[in-house]
Amino acid sequence: MGRRHARIPIGAVLAAGVACAMAGGAGFTPQAGGFAQALSPRAFAFPRDHGPHREFRQEWWYVTGNLEAATGERFGFELTFFRFALAPGAAPDAAPDAAPDAAQRPVSGVATPPPSSAWRTRQIYMAHFALTDVAAGRFRFARKLSREALALAGAQAAPFRVWIDDWSLEAASGAAVSGATWTLRAAQPGYEVDLVLDPLTPPVLNGEAGFSRKSAEPGDASFYYSIPRLEVRGRLVRDNHPVAVRGLAWFDREWGSGALGAREVGWDWFALQLNDGATLMFYALRNRDGTRDRHSAGTWVDPSGASRPLTSEEVAIDVLDHWSNARGTRYPSSWRIRVPSLSLEVGVRPVLADQEFRSTPTYWEGAVDVSGTRGGAGIAGRGYVELVGYAAERSSARATGAKALLGR
Repeated sequence: MGRRHARIPIGAVLAAGVACAMAGGAGFTPQAGGFAQALSPRAFAFPRDHGPHREFRQEWWYVTGNLEAATGERFGFELTFFRFALAPGAAPDAAPDAAPDAAQRPVSGVATPPPSSAWRTRQIYMAHFALTDVAAGRFRFARKLSREALALAGAQAAPFRVWIDDWSLEAASGAAVSGATWTLRAAQPGYEVDLVLDPLTPPVLNGEAGFSRKSAEPGDASFYYSIPRLEVRGRLVRDNHPVAVRGLAWFDREWGSGALGAREVGWDWFALQLNDGATLMFYALRNRDGTRDRHSAGTWVDPSGASRPLTSEEVAIDVLDHWSNARGTRYPSSWRIRVPSLSLEVGVRPVLADQEFRSTPTYWEGAVDVSGTRGGAGIAGRGYVELVGYAAERSSARATGAKALLGR
């Protein structure tokens, strides 16, 4: 995720799970109407499109990456920001809380609207931060959520910045142009990252010139681009001990107002960075009957930077192994991916079996190793895989109407 492709429902479920408390209504259900829809290709402009698109219901900024210390220690990380609108339209005017004066008090038994509050908001932000410590055999994760009010969270295009509290992804000081350096910061008990990201490629438009369909229904789509290779350097703090790290990251960016199709229940997303400079992204949308939906798709970027879309028919994925958590949820855990049109065949295996992010919804997202052949020559790489829709939905999501929101 991002995602992305089909990451829209993650943001929807997370937001629905907290919107009740943030909006102050026990029976709150996010409105579906009144938002802009992704219905056809559009023109992209950078760095503007790194920023928020408030006319759409939801969007996210997704960074995953593999890091190494000078000692050879291996780490994976994920930092994702979600924006979810509670209602369409501009944010309400905010004013400090105050006691009503005579003109605001009920007249003849008719209550007048309460004064605007600086706490009122139409935008909820969520963030996920996960860290895979391979040598220690640890996977740690944390979540933050906040309303946009009072600058507790937010996103902006110029200069680019998205944040919740002290977690952030933003343009480095003085860098306000497309392709400029970014900084990423997040912390949780035991782990902290402070990283610098330099894009090695321009944004790549996925789908049909950045228009990504999820089903045949109008609106079940998003605008979706990636920066599939970012050079990373910086510091990781583990148990109060700083470690210098370097590596590669992947940035996914998506926005829209739809969700999955009525027959779809989840997806398997692959973002693979090969050591010859090529990258492969593919998301397999899963239907209720276990088949792959025909709107599954991906993007191939060759070592020169030229990209082309991949259809579902071009990509074969065989599951070779599984992993089950303590509650019995079973996830795929090893894959063979074949793309005959690219003469590509690779195996994909997690660096740790348990990289499950236990939230609402619970999903698996983790660092992987890649090995295989391309054009008969050996090839290797690293990447990230996301598996959504395998774990049972939690009761908190059902209570807030998220299940209905997803059309399930």
